[in-house]
Amino acid sequence: MLQIAVTGKPNVGKSSFFNSATTSKVEMADYPFTTIDANKAIGNVLKPCPCVDLDLNCNPRNSECIDGNRYIHVELIDVAGLVPGAHEGRGLGNKFLDDLRQAKAFIHIIDASGSTDEEGRPVDPGTHDPLEDIEFLEYEIDMWMYGILNKNWSRLIRKIDAEKLDVAKVIYEQMSGTGVSLEDVIEAKRTINPDYQKWEKEDLIQLVTNLRKIAKPMLIVANKADLLTAEENIEKIKEKYPDVIPASADSELALVNASKAGLINYNSGDSHFEIIDKDNLNKNQLNALNYIKENVLDKYGSTGVQKALNTAVFELLDMIVVYPVEDEHKFTDNKGNVLPDPILIKIGSNPRELAYIVHTDIGDKFMHAVNARKNMRVASDYELCDGDIINIITS
Repeated sequence: MLQIAVTGKPNVGKSSFFNSATTSKVEMADYPFTTIDANKAIGNVLKPCPCVDLDLNCNPRNSECIDGNRYIHVELIDVAGLVPGAHEGRGLGNKFLDDLRQAKAFIHIIDASGSTDEEGRPVDPGTHDPLEDIEFLEYEIDMWMYGILNKNWSRLIRKIDAEKLDVAKVIYEQMSGTGVSLEDVIEAKRTINPDYQKWEKEDLIQLVTNLRKIAKPMLIVANKADLLTAEENIEKIKEKYPDVIPASADSELALVNASKAGLINYNSGDSHFEIIDKDNLNKNQLNALNYIKENVLDKYGSTGVQKALNTAVFELLDMIVVYPVEDEHKFTDNKGNVLPDPILIKIGSNPRELAYIVHTDIGDKFMHAVNARKNMRVASDYELCDGDIINIITS
């Protein structure tokens, strides 16, 4: 399952975000290092379900369909808070960085209100610059990756020369434990001096910085966006970073819990909620809901939690959703389930690559595919589109 890491310094709302995105119940408190061991749980990204325009009753197996939206599972990992010096082992740094290895993207939770210092300790709102938190986290990850590459660099150069090896492949083998691919390495070294024998420390750091941006794209979630000091900081962050989502994880958690209690109608990602029975709410509850409406939903269009997940998967990672079926006429699998298993796959992928994701044997025996929406045969190099329903024909 696609894994996304929820990262950041201590006490910025990572666990609140994680809980609201997954409806888990990990510990939350206003002190550093509440999270020590990484927590894993299932979150969802949303796409319109094809059942609506095809006028079908779907039978999801690895997902859910609610009000015409397909909730597609991804795995979130909530890791221990990162502090400056983590790559040297400070705080829970080594554990934090180790937990990030297989994540395909980072959701970086920052305190947009500036009410926690670089260590995650509470300070007066607006007295800490959250831009510093973004820069330090990127630096810590870069230096962690640099440490892995630099550890045996002199020996690796001698090996490359002696055995006439490809430098990209050697770097990939050295860095493979961080979850990068050979293609990532090839792309990362395009802007580096091609003469690897002349690489200095700055060249290696630039290489791993490029590699981090390609292999581990990062979305910034400006949490606590409802607080007074947050708005100015968010605008400042957006001037420097392209991928920023204002959010209020506490508001999302409150709305989800109120919905579960039957007090309101609300689905994650909605821009509004509906009070079911006002008489069942006390004054404090009504005030809280009104605060969320005015300071979060009306201001930003949503709490930002669901938007962050969708943005990470569909924009940062360039994923689309495809539905493999076995009967292209009935849109079913071999057990008669209608539109059962949506699969997240990279933009630009083809049916043969989809076949290998479904099962290695199916990929090995791939012949061609059928676009079920158009009832038309497509070749192995057909570029899959978002929402395609595909029957894979094998030998």
